[in-house]
Amino acid sequence: QVHLVESGGGSVQAGGSLTLSCEASGALYSRKLMGWFRESPGRQREGLATLTIVGAATIYADFVKGRFTLSQDNAENRTTLLMNNLSPEDSGMYYCATGWPYAGGWLDPRGFNDWGQGTQVIVSS
Repeated sequence: QVHLVESGGGSVQAGGSLTLSCEASGALYSRKLMGWFRESPGRQREGLATLTIVGAATIYADFVKGRFTLSQDNAENRTTLLMNNLSPEDSGMYYCATGWPYAGGWLDPRGFNDWGQGTQVIVSS
């Protein structure tokens, strides 16, 4: 099992930036992927960015490309999600997760079986 703890959420105005972090402990290297997901009212949980735990190959959802950057600090079992140019549509609960690709996709939450408790992001206009 992998235990995940997110931090860094908060409130920001549109156009601003936030950095989220996820600290992992446990059997991290028994998983292939580590990533970030978002849940907001009226929308299903959606994948934002994931990376391979070994090698840090990264994939982004189209709607965050160019704005979000996912990086990994292996020494500290941590990933960081830098979010720039935020808009109110980016508001929601952000979750860190570890798991496996699902049907070949790296951003499908159905492949992820370890989840953090989430951190809230609020972007005001």
